[in-house]
Amino acid sequence: MRQLIIIGSGPAGFTAAIYAARANLQPLVIASSVEVGGELMNTTEVENFPGFPEGVMGPDLMQKMQEQAEKFGAEIRYDDVTELDLAGAVKKVTLGSGGVEEAEAVVFATGSAYRKLNVLGEDRLSGHGVSWCATCDGFFFREKEIAVVGGGDSAMEEATFLTKFASKVYVIHRRDSLKASKIMQDRARANDKIEFVWNAEIAEVLGESEVEGVTLRDTVTGQTRDLALQGLFIAIGNDPRTHLVHGQLDLAPEGTIAVDGRSSRTSIRGVFAAGDVIDPSYRQAVTAAASGTVAALDAEHYLASLADAGQPEPAEDQLVEA
Repeated sequence: MRQLIIIGSGPAGFTAAIYAARANLQPLVIASSVEVGGELMNTTEVENFPGFPEGVMGPDLMQKMQEQAEKFGAEIRYDDVTELDLAGAVKKVTLGSGGVEEAEAVVFATGSAYRKLNVLGEDRLSGHGVSWCATCDGFFFREKEIAVVGGGDSAMEEATFLTKFASKVYVIHRRDSLKASKIMQDRARANDKIEFVWNAEIAEVLGESEVEGVTLRDTVTGQTRDLALQGLFIAIGNDPRTHLVHGQLDLAPEGTIAVDGRSSRTSIRGVFAAGDVIDPSYRQAVTAAASGTVAALDAEHYLASLADAGQPEPAEDQLVEA
């Protein structure tokens, strides 16, 4: 039986692995079979991660984090978790390959997924003008005409933020009224750089190697027209990846995993959560990494408390004693 299993391989998962490995916990990281590295693998240049004044490509940053975790002894498994049994003292993790891993503690760092429009051109131009994060990518759109899709507080916040860089920001919404709070609506409406496009949805993102515009469909008449753009920000929400723990861990009203204060402790002893899966507000690589640090330290303290209380040591020690 292992001491610690980390589920997830984004900034939170790999940072937790770095700290746990340096503490000689020999963590196993279940990194996914197809999505190793999390959302940053779909990002081009990252300019706001500390320590990289010239910027760093998202995939390169995640590769460095993985190498650092492995350097200190973390084991990376390219597999998917299909089922979790977290209730007992021994946590059981069932993998897509058919195996079952057991550990005294688990860090759950599966992140969140941005909601997509699911239209032609969206995936192909992701990172080439299509973005889900104004804070991450707004700087690259200085003096360009861009659009934000959405009608909630997040969309208004992103649109207002993007006016610091863009020459014009269209807000595209499928209705003729917004869901955003009044204060956020008023702030956006008062900004001269923002123009609202009502009763419209995106039918296609246009461009070969970068965004050149979108095709809009009128939600009332069905008529279509093209709108020239150099960037498109999608702000229609995101979903924390919590499906594996439904019915086991308590969730917050936002749908994220509930934790105790600023800690990573969940509603089950020995289970810790980190990164976007507990964060409905910030969702930045650096905050996820910090959260992974907290989870590793909490897990280390928990495992130490088990040893102090006379709980069984890991299987290898048991074999030596036998």
